[in-house]
Amino acid sequence: MSSHIHLNTNRLITEKSPYLLQHAHNPVDWYPWGNEAFQRAREEDKPIFLSIGYSTCHWCHVMERESFEDDRIAAFLNEHFISIKVDREERPDVDKIHMNALHAMGQHGGWPLSMFLTPDLKPFFGGTYYPPVDNFGRIGFPSLLKRIDHLWRNEKNRVLDSAAGIYQFLNDIASSADHNSQLDRDLVVRGFHQFKSGYDAKFGGFGSAPKFPRPVVLEFLFRYYHATGTPSALEMTLHTLRAMANGGMYDQLGWGFHRYSVDREWFVPHFEKMLYDQAQLVKVYLDAYLITNDHFYSSVARNTLDYVLRELTSPEGGFYSAEDADSPDPNRSGQSSEGACYLWSHEEIFRHLNNDDAVVIASRFGIQESGNVLSDPHGVFSGRNILSVRKTISELAGEFGITVAEIQSILSRSNKALLDHRANRPRPHLDDKIITSWNGLMISAFARGYQVLGDERYRNAAQASAQFIFTHLYDHDRRRLKRRYRDGEANHEAYLDDYVYLTHGLLDLYEAGFAVRWLELAVTLTNTTVDLFWDNNGGGFFDTSGDDPSILVRLKEQYDGAEPSGNSMALFNLLRLASMTSYQEWKSHAKRTLRAFAHLLNRMPSSMPLMLSSFPFLFEGMRQILIVGEIHEEKTKHFIRIVRQNYIPDGITMVIDESSKAQLSSFFPFVETLSRIDGSPTAYACMNGACRLPTTDPNVFADQIASSHPRSS
Repeated sequence: MSSHIHLNTNRLITEKSPYLLQHAHNPVDWYPWGNEAFQRAREEDKPIFLSIGYSTCHWCHVMERESFEDDRIAAFLNEHFISIKVDREERPDVDKIHMNALHAMGQHGGWPLSMFLTPDLKPFFGGTYYPPVDNFGRIGFPSLLKRIDHLWRNEKNRVLDSAAGIYQFLNDIASSADHNSQLDRDLVVRGFHQFKSGYDAKFGGFGSAPKFPRPVVLEFLFRYYHATGTPSALEMTLHTLRAMANGGMYDQLGWGFHRYSVDREWFVPHFEKMLYDQAQLVKVYLDAYLITNDHFYSSVARNTLDYVLRELTSPEGGFYSAEDADSPDPNRSGQSSEGACYLWSHEEIFRHLNNDDAVVIASRFGIQESGNVLSDPHGVFSGRNILSVRKTISELAGEFGITVAEIQSILSRSNKALLDHRANRPRPHLDDKIITSWNGLMISAFARGYQVLGDERYRNAAQASAQFIFTHLYDHDRRRLKRRYRDGEANHEAYLDDYVYLTHGLLDLYEAGFAVRWLELAVTLTNTTVDLFWDNNGGGFFDTSGDDPSILVRLKEQYDGAEPSGNSMALFNLLRLASMTSYQEWKSHAKRTLRAFAHLLNRMPSSMPLMLSSFPFLFEGMRQILIVGEIHEEKTKHFIRIVRQNYIPDGITMVIDESSKAQLSSFFPFVETLSRIDGSPTAYACMNGACRLPTTDPNVFADQIASSHPRSS
């Protein structure tokens, strides 16, 4: 994203990370995170300047352009500091340690994360973005560097005391669990009321600006509605989903969701698109469709999956990480600006469409000649418009006196014409690294997309990604995953998130086609997860394996944020697998994991909604839907369709045919007791191994599925 290129190169030139390569021509003498940099810092007794970001981060680009490309700033850094660049998406462990250190200093997190460390890697001061000059009472980056250098040379003991205090804080976080905490039985209800109290009844979502989608909250609310029938849980979630999909946060032409909304109304987005957002939101929209049978939600899910197939899928089958917010802006002398690819002037709309269609499109999206963004302090949106649905199709039909079908036809051809034109604009930067954890989430989304929508392309995409990972990112002998693949190279030992997100995806992929291979791999990965990450003393899972001495402490993520925490996902995997196998020690691990976070959940249940969702399943179990029959038999297919037409968040589905029965019974002997009745495919609806009367009648089976709904029993 550099506006100009220096002739020099630094050590980052040999890296594979797109983010590190963006900085490979800075005059800063960057090192990647590793022993070479650490050793030099110790030998020269210099503090480390650590800069953490990612390739689609807008303010990372700004700080690079303003400071890291400045020869004078670079010269000072090179003389007085050892400078290290880290891609947070490759090294979430490094990022997490230093984000927690930043919080210890009483500061809000964000990227770029700018941290100063002692030569023995203890953080002592940090912040996020720093401007290139002092202004409005805020210290500029050059002044900060001079102050840190002065403190290091003249008041080193103060610096070391600060580092020791922060190091102690990190250790306190790592050991903060009260393992004697008892779980409050009304946790789930209290969590629901916490979300309800923060709900924005006017615009949907939770809290005020900026608004993040946080799909784990929406998943929790759907599950809460399913279990209790509370209307407001459903209403809050559907309102939020509809508002996001109609707003500027959703790409109305090319589909897919931008990262978050700058304002309360979901109108002005931060324009980057992240793979993990697409994956999680697809599943929530699919759930909304199953609950309501409203095709609005299924179309958003379908369009988002199609966006990922079109823009974020590698030829080999892996899924790319993200698209940038910034792209070259013809209105700003070739400079890059945020959202340039997605914004439209009134004149452009009328130039690329016939006048009648353009008038409809202008009404649909609120297009104004002067631009439709009222608050624009940086002048980025001057004279341009964000596409956001302002009128429904029915309202447009009434306004223009034509039929709904005619409006739909206008929207369809206009969308194609504008998207074709947009394809000729400079594209945002594509971060084409393939991350195991995010691919796991996307495998899950495509597998669920196939189950609900029946599009074979989606199952094929899920299978292709899984095959890619086990070909390029998995050591079959050691049973170990790598974190990242790019440009022919897999690197970085995988973290808890990688193992548990991929396991989650494999379980959904198994239920998409019932190929036992995926279930067996999920079992293998879970065994490795326990071996590498399980905390035998306190319960729960560490985020890291403990193999890297440069990580000061092993933490456990305590928040389901933009992505679920590894422990929340691990807990769900353990519960699902305990229902699909005879390995009941995994249910014991699930209980100990929940207990390890009891102190946090009792205090703030809304902090971990995915973990909260699992709470009832520990005590009531999960539904087991077991179908004995050949996949190709019509009645077996009918049974499967019945399952897939229902929202069943508390169930697992398995198909036992002649080719899979021996494999399945090797880790789930219970299936040996199940058989066909009168030679016909037979369905069993069970809970913890206790089954209702088996049936060969799809209508009876449909009634059993409906009557085993928590609110029907």
